[in-house]
Amino acid sequence: MTLLRSIQDAAIDANTPLPDLLRKCKVLAARLNNDDFKKWVENELNGYSAVEDLPDYRIIAVNSKGHFSGPFGSGLRNADIPLGCLPEEFREVMGRSLLMGPVASLEALLHNIEKSTAMEPWSPDLTAVVAGDIYENMNCMQAWKVIPLTKVIAALDGIRNRILNFCLEIESENPEAGDAPLNTNPVPQEKVSQIFNTYISGNVQNVAHGNTEATQSATYTQNEPKLFNEMLSAIASINDSGKDELESAIEEMRDARNPEHFKEKYKEFMSVLANHMQVFGPVLAPYIPVLSGLLS
Repeated sequence: MTLLRSIQDAAIDANTPLPDLLRKCKVLAARLNNDDFKKWVENELNGYSAVEDLPDYRIIAVNSKGHFSGPFGSGLRNADIPLGCLPEEFREVMGRSLLMGPVASLEALLHNIEKSTAMEPWSPDLTAVVAGDIYENMNCMQAWKVIPLTKVIAALDGIRNRILNFCLEIESENPEAGDAPLNTNPVPQEKVSQIFNTYISGNVQNVAHGNTEATQSATYTQNEPKLFNEMLSAIASINDSGKDELESAIEEMRDARNPEHFKEKYKEFMSVLANHMQVFGPVLAPYIPVLSGLLS
């Protein structure tokens, strides 16, 4: 069995631990001699040290809860903490959780917890700053972020999907690429980077996909209904569980209020597309260069 087929089988098999799958990918990255893929595999195996390197699928929206004490023995336990109660400069960071750790620690989190959520304690310094501003006449004694484990599962499953899609595309270029000698570049580096940006990182701003007539020089405007309507029509007849999520992502891009909002929705769209690339990639690929042009 070739290394590429071995990785594909491991990606499909939910019983294969992700660290084992990623170690196979580490061998593949060495044989492909691609720095981006090497770095991604190392980060997933060992954890991310820099927030700016963290992929979108490792950033999840969360709520917070806390224990509060009041006068005359009163108090609240496990009470929700609305973000609106916090100073504006803290709201963004407290509304999300960054999954910085290695995949082994995330898998262990799922295996060792029987509940549907996990806890990420607030910094004691932050708790002290806002302790009296959340509930009237009460002081926050302890607070934590509530991490839905379903979102952790989705992040880990997304890694498997990315690896599977990447390997299928590499195999289509060269079925023996995973077994090639080191430093031979069995697939041209430009092609490996294109596949990596499309299927792993979701960053395809400078990559055109097979449609030589597509232009990347378009500028962003709120009034581009034809482009998004064509994308919706292209996937309308496809019967797949991811269609509703993808349609929603396309509609949100279409309704973006400004360039920054569009950029945010574009990233979300690419993340969704990466999880369903095998089904929807071929029909949506011609539109991606035009979309990326709207980011400029």
